[in-house]
Amino acid sequence: MIKIDAQDIRQKLIMYRRSPLSLVLLLLVISATAITVSVLLFIIGYILVMGIPNITLNLFAWEYTSENVSLTPAMINTIIVMVSALLIAVPLGIFAAVYLAEYAKRGNKLVEMIRLTTETLAGIPSIIYGLFGLLSFVTAMGWGFSILAGAFTLAIMILPVIMRTTEEALKAVPNSYRQGSFALGATKLRTVFKIVLPNAMPGILSGIILSIGRIVGETAALLYTAGTVAEIPKNLFSSGRTLSVHMYVLSSEGLYVNQAYATAVVLLVIVVIINWLSNFMAKRLRKGNGVWERSRSIT
Repeated sequence: MIKIDAQDIRQKLIMYRRSPLSLVLLLLVISATAITVSVLLFIIGYILVMGIPNITLNLFAWEYTSENVSLTPAMINTIIVMVSALLIAVPLGIFAAVYLAEYAKRGNKLVEMIRLTTETLAGIPSIIYGLFGLLSFVTAMGWGFSILAGAFTLAIMILPVIMRTTEEALKAVPNSYRQGSFALGATKLRTVFKIVLPNAMPGILSGIILSIGRIVGETAALLYTAGTVAEIPKNLFSSGRTLSVHMYVLSSEGLYVNQAYATAVVLLVIVVIINWLSNFMAKRLRKGNGVWERSRSIT
């Protein structure tokens, strides 16, 4: 049962009477929150209402045909592209962030240039990345429209996000952890990988979650690099469409709009599951770090 403190309400009313601007700002914040939540719930509800009735077993057939419009090949392609892009971008992004946060000297012009470049790349439209991937991987390197070309393009696209979030997570680790490790005789490298990175892992996972969301929902960049072939790829040099591209193609043709809504439901469920798993892992890591900190304080 919610208890209402009359004294607290009186004090807030007196404060707002003395400062009407605070009341206006509070109402604006509440209104913005309500509008954002309402729009989000409307979009999710609309997708579910329009898509769930159109989900059939034919949509999950192993092979795509013009009759069943199966999304299974697109689902498999999505997983392959996501894993490939993360395998390329996550190690590069984490190691680059470790260098910027732990090894680079403060005030270094090169470091400032890297950070400025990273922030600039994070704001470039995805279609520009698609054109870059088309010219570089598809044409210049001769990979053609392939899963590998799409994975490399997406890896470049999500690299700034992983670098920035990892760097901020590393900076959030208290310096006392590093000093304690050095006092026990640990080297710089051992301190980074045994002390700093495990404590920064929840923040690093947040960046990876954002990257996964961008990979799963990307369409423009993959149209120019991975192609739109609705088949399960034989290898990484085969062309294939992801779920987002599959949904775009179905809706643009105008013949399978209902199946496009069903694909949107499946895509929404996959994103929710991935976010839930990532948050679950982050919570487990936070609990592990909490146990380590309590044992450290006791000793």
